[in-house]
Amino acid sequence: MTKPATPATEPDHKTSNFLRQIIENDLYKGTYASRRWAGSPGDAAHHASGQPDPAKIRTRFPPEPNGYLHVGHAKSICINFGLAQEYGGVCHLRFDDTNPEKEDTEYVNSIIDAVKWLGFSWSQPGNDKAYQASDYFDFMYRAAEALIEAGYAYVDEQTAEEMRTNRGDFGKPGVNSPFRTRTVEENLARLREMRDGKLDDGAAVLRAKIDMASPNINLRDPAIYRIRRATHHNTGDTWCIYPMYTFAHPIEDALEQITHSICTLEFEDQRPFYDWLMERLCECKLLAAPSPKQYEFARLNLTYVITSKRKLAQLVAEGKVNGWDDPRMPTIVGLRRRGYTPESLRLFADRIGVTKSDSWIDYSTLEGCLREDLEEKAHRGMAVLNPVKLVLTNWDEVFSPGHLEACSQPALPHSDESTLVPERHFTLGKEVWIERDDYEDVPPKGYKRLFPGNKVRLKGGYVIECTSAHRDASGTITEVLATLIPDTKSGTPGSNSVKASAAITWVGVADGVQAEVRMYDRLFLDPQPDAGGKDFLENLNPNSLKVITAFVEPSLANAAVDQKFQFERHGYFVADRLDHVAGLNPVFNFAVGLKDSWGK
Repeated sequence: MTKPATPATEPDHKTSNFLRQIIENDLYKGTYASRRWAGSPGDAAHHASGQPDPAKIRTRFPPEPNGYLHVGHAKSICINFGLAQEYGGVCHLRFDDTNPEKEDTEYVNSIIDAVKWLGFSWSQPGNDKAYQASDYFDFMYRAAEALIEAGYAYVDEQTAEEMRTNRGDFGKPGVNSPFRTRTVEENLARLREMRDGKLDDGAAVLRAKIDMASPNINLRDPAIYRIRRATHHNTGDTWCIYPMYTFAHPIEDALEQITHSICTLEFEDQRPFYDWLMERLCECKLLAAPSPKQYEFARLNLTYVITSKRKLAQLVAEGKVNGWDDPRMPTIVGLRRRGYTPESLRLFADRIGVTKSDSWIDYSTLEGCLREDLEEKAHRGMAVLNPVKLVLTNWDEVFSPGHLEACSQPALPHSDESTLVPERHFTLGKEVWIERDDYEDVPPKGYKRLFPGNKVRLKGGYVIECTSAHRDASGTITEVLATLIPDTKSGTPGSNSVKASAAITWVGVADGVQAEVRMYDRLFLDPQPDAGGKDFLENLNPNSLKVITAFVEPSLANAAVDQKFQFERHGYFVADRLDHVAGLNPVFNFAVGLKDSWGK
């Protein structure tokens, strides 16, 4: 466990975000110093039997397993796990699986994989378990009965429409339910009938008894249990009543001895009920004090992205994308397949910071973090994405016919001088592939590549002089012709004796390998595709995916799955996780350009 960062004096907050300020103040004041931990979640009696909690703080990441995690969840993961690491604590992974109709073990497994891939662990001494809210259903029901016995809850049998009407609105107080005055005995009997399946779905709910005139509508006797006959992925058909999220979530935090319950701003209005419930259950001696406290931060709003699980599911269901892991999706599995690294996403979360006010983060910030991470670690390689053949017409005169000249280049040009610099090897022959836009009959102003009479260097190879080009009947260039200038091979004595106006990338026809390259762009044309009631489907970018046939040098063709490269002059690419087969079926996904060129 990381050493605790307990301040010896009152902390200086000048460079801290507000969550760090809260945590540092709590550590300084010893707010949670009296807590005990029995090694697993439990009620007040359970933890009273334990030892002083070795974790200075406890945070949690509590996703509902009803879909794949996205970039906004990555921010939350980095915040919760990162703060726990920083302050000598533990972050729990907990599946908030209180809604049986939408949850599935497929999503549970994908969440576990995502958290581990981002580089975080929920393990603690003697316990490496990921928790599930459904494991606490027995206690939640016990808490519900305790609230009834203390006069803080009742069973309501109004219709859903009657409850909506009687709840009131921001300008009108609510009206008490006619069932609000039931006796404790009546409420307990009715709740047990709900539990035992004697009432139909929707026939009754258990409500907290707070204040129907409260200006905070969330405190107007909120529902805390409903009848729902549905098979649960963990508990099966054991229960036909399920707790509401706003009831379950605080209890889960308390049973796990969470200190700082960090969530997004949409839960801010629920905080008074969170605190109310904690106070009541501590009064009933069910939960240990001090109680967890909830703190809210602004959710991630990223331009050109939607993060609604419902809308992402719609994109998948309607075939607008090729699954949850489509590289255009903002899901963690999609970003991973696009070539994003754990380090780039952690850098992004750190760079955008933690605030309490909503704002939009430009997508280029995310791209910049990936570019920054890959710059120092992605091997270089040459690929020709729009190929046309270049023929060196004097090759057989300079070398013997069929000769292939061995060439090499560093795979990592910025490698530390103290380490062995890896090299990549390829061959130059009479015919090579070059980019089609590397030739012009009549060069525009400032053009330095191939045109008749101009000299360029084939990168890592020789200087050549362009002579002409062949075109077909439609005017399309079919071949570019040039002559090789002897004794100008890169890295040999006298190689710079002939001045070249530019160096161009190329791939040898002899050892180059055909590859499928998927050029991805942003999925939406509008920076805020679903804001203000807009139909996000109308803002889809019709050119978000273009599949091309390219030629790549041998080192790229033999790439391992998930290996990242910089295709020189083109950008960063990754060998596709599903379809790439080294040497047989090379498939690369475009990750990010060498610089931000969106909209330019």
